[in-house]
Amino acid sequence: MGDFINSFALLEGDGSVTLIDCGVKRAPATIVKGLAHLGKSPADVQRIILTHAHSDHAGGAARMVDETGLAGVEVHTDDAEYIRSGSASPRDTTTRLGAIFSRLPGGGFPATPVVREITDGELINVGGGLRIHHTPGHSPGHISLIHEPTATLITGDAIWNMNARMTWPVAAFCTSYRQNQQTAQVLGDLEYAVAAFTHGPEIRGNAREQVRDFLQRATKKQ
Repeated sequence: MGDFINSFALLEGDGSVTLIDCGVKRAPATIVKGLAHLGKSPADVQRIILTHAHSDHAGGAARMVDETGLAGVEVHTDDAEYIRSGSASPRDTTTRLGAIFSRLPGGGFPATPVVREITDGELINVGGGLRIHHTPGHSPGHISLIHEPTATLITGDAIWNMNARMTWPVAAFCTSYRQNQQTAQVLGDLEYAVAAFTHGPEIRGNAREQVRDFLQRATKKQ
């Protein structure tokens, strides 16, 4: 799938793996191939964290839970019930397309057990420290993450970088497009050297400055 929809694998010193997001329903086969490229298998995955309850990020989660033998996934408290039930978080009905999509069937994904609910500001013991930043709006429990030892930001869907061009996510896909724009501002205040996007390629040079520039320009247009 190229960098159209990205999942991430964080490798521990003991050889174990933490997965962040599981793509669409058919993505696990690609994820397993990616693990093999790293010399890993599903049995090495000790933790799965989801950035939010949308089918392009949680669609493959149930299958990956089965593949890895884990009891379930970790997700922010405000998205946990959506993951357990396999239902996408609500659409922003203040937008025309959001209102239309909210009335259409579909958008769900296989129900997936949740073993732990994540909270804002939490430092998870993954690869030396994975900091959780609650950035709601795209979904109620949407999170962005910073892997502190490598100074790497994972934006989730707070910001897209499709075709190497930063944009807001599609408004109709958000629970609250306005809230997404507001809470994403925190990403300009954090410290990191690399920005990794769940949609689009990563930025390795002057990442924080480029994200801040986007946020400032996008805010002026509102």
